[in-house]
Amino acid sequence: MAVSIFHRVSGDGLAIVGALMFLGWLGAIAAGPEAYAAFVACVWHDPAGGSVHQVTNILGKIVLVGLTWAFFQHLFSGLRHFVLDTGAGYELKANKLWSTVVIVGAILATAATWLYIAKEALNG
Repeated sequence: MAVSIFHRVSGDGLAIVGALMFLGWLGAIAAGPEAYAAFVACVWHDPAGGSVHQVTNILGKIVLVGLTWAFFQHLFSGLRHFVLDTGAGYELKANKLWSTVVIVGAILATAATWLYIAKEALNG
């Protein structure tokens, strides 16, 4: 049951929040280098600092991590649904196992993605 709810929540999150972030990013690119720099400073990192940008950097990173989790949760849950559509995995034990694998897999994939991003950001 939880996996079904997470699948819907992650799909809605990707559609609404992801689309808004994507449109904001495209708008910043279209508006020019200054607007893009302001977008990056607000969402990712502001070299000038400032308390407002520190808060927006933290919130921006939380949103990006959330979108990453939503992507992997929706992906793995969708793959689980493909298997269920073949008629396999409806046994209670198998269903619980694959539900757990979906949730844990999404968390691990999100953590691995952000560890890689953090490693590249520190080395770059």
